[in-house]
Amino acid sequence: MEKRPFNELGLSSEVLKAVDKLGFEEASPIQTAVIPPLLEGRDVVGQSATGSGKTAAFAIPAIEAINPKLKRVQVLILCPTRELAVQVAEEVNKLASFKRGIMEVPIYGGQPYDRQIRALKAGSQIVIGTPGRVMDHMERGTLRLDDLRMVILDECDRMLDMGFRDDIETVMAGTPPGRQSLFFSATMPPAIRGLIKRYTHDPVEVRIKAHAKNAPRVEQVYFEVQRRAKVEALTRLIDRYDFRHGIVFCSTKIMVDELDEQLHARGYQTDRLHGDISQAQRNRVTEKFKRKGFEFLIATDVAARGLDIDDLEVVFNFDLPNDAEDYTHRIGRTGRAGKSGQAFTFVSNREIYKLQAMIRHGRLKIHRGRIPSIDEIEEAREDQFFEKLRTTLETGEFARQDRLIDRLLEQGFASTDISAALIHLMHGGVKEPAVEPTPHATGQGRGKPGDREAPQFRDKPQQPAFDRPGRTGREQGFVTLFFNVGRKHAAKPGDIVGKIAGVTRLPAQIVGAIDLKQRHSLVDVSEQYADDVLQKLAGVRMRGVTLQPVPAQEAG
Repeated sequence: MEKRPFNELGLSSEVLKAVDKLGFEEASPIQTAVIPPLLEGRDVVGQSATGSGKTAAFAIPAIEAINPKLKRVQVLILCPTRELAVQVAEEVNKLASFKRGIMEVPIYGGQPYDRQIRALKAGSQIVIGTPGRVMDHMERGTLRLDDLRMVILDECDRMLDMGFRDDIETVMAGTPPGRQSLFFSATMPPAIRGLIKRYTHDPVEVRIKAHAKNAPRVEQVYFEVQRRAKVEALTRLIDRYDFRHGIVFCSTKIMVDELDEQLHARGYQTDRLHGDISQAQRNRVTEKFKRKGFEFLIATDVAARGLDIDDLEVVFNFDLPNDAEDYTHRIGRTGRAGKSGQAFTFVSNREIYKLQAMIRHGRLKIHRGRIPSIDEIEEAREDQFFEKLRTTLETGEFARQDRLIDRLLEQGFASTDISAALIHLMHGGVKEPAVEPTPHATGQGRGKPGDREAPQFRDKPQQPAFDRPGRTGREQGFVTLFFNVGRKHAAKPGDIVGKIAGVTRLPAQIVGAIDLKQRHSLVDVSEQYADDVLQKLAGVRMRGVTLQPVPAQEAG
């Protein structure tokens, strides 16, 4: 089954706007097959499991069928569990965000009746519920289906397995005969065929096969991470495994742009691909990535389609893909040509249910992981440096420095002290010379992402200023600024550095030591760029606070 762009499916401008905001650049196979006949008013029977993208397949036509001026129930969606009911309700809410006057309500056992009754009385047109609770509301008279236009049964086989057969019969018997019907089920046993025969008329039958595309050479791991912590988690994993060539997938064009800026500000060599970038620019970025001209490509699914690269080390799913097929396409970009690869997926809050469904549908093998701590990252860096040093010594591929070493030995320094001092210098033991801002850092080179200069500061193994213990006084050439955000607001030094670098587009090295207080922070900034920081960060939101930075000596 082929995929088609959403704008070819006959949808309203409001729904297309919502779809674009959610990052769905094209319809999945099940959406492509189901949406058109539902928009035409046909009954549909779909054989597809959760994880295939079917929620949007029935939610979009349901939203399009609603008369916003009629404050009565017009669409009923039955789900086997309250978790799925809540998940479907959330997706309906997002897809209807630009349709004024449309309200949805999930109703399920375990939640007080009065709250659900108030939502029904307020005029909710879309009800998403479990069969038992829906039947209870019908018997109480708090759920009337006289104006019902569409009924959707999601995961029919699971509902029957859970003993909802009689409840489903009762609910369906209470729906108007002229309503439209949609049945979704992973399997089609005789009991479900009986329901379909009884409650549909000349249905369009759609079957989407589950493809087992699990990549045997790809280690697949998921991490439960709060959305606001994803960037930190991503950089920790990159540093822990010392990745140098990979793709980071995001669900929206906006997220691609934001993540590209944030990673570049932290010193990673990145570029981006999404639907708003011209084909000529895409070609330049793609060719540069193939040549390993930068480390990480930040991309949406559609923009990254067709990339043929055999030696990717890792694929990150910064945002969960829409369905299991998209997931397997993403991770299949690593572990090629007989090599092993890794695929890391970030999951936030209720997305864990969607991931579990995708695992079932796609027969995936993903295990749960833990984000490494700062100490583990430092240990990994030490191990990586040790291996590089050991390999260099074993191969002998280094320039001799006998004359310099002899001079130090003659002055009485021990060989072990000389080695330790050299390693100390390599790890930032002295202040690095000032870094000239790149065209990207000053905002001059953004127009052509494929031609952007790579940052010059990630590869220096110096300790970031905001990780240095304590505050040892202002460094030469730096001034201290007062920021009205601190520990009380859950701010971290890395947040401040990232915000300054991301907003000003200056290198992160313009930030020196940070003294984090309870309600404010004292931040050392390069004197050369202090005015830019004060001007550009004034009024910017951070951790729920509107920033008002001022020179420290002017703070009250």
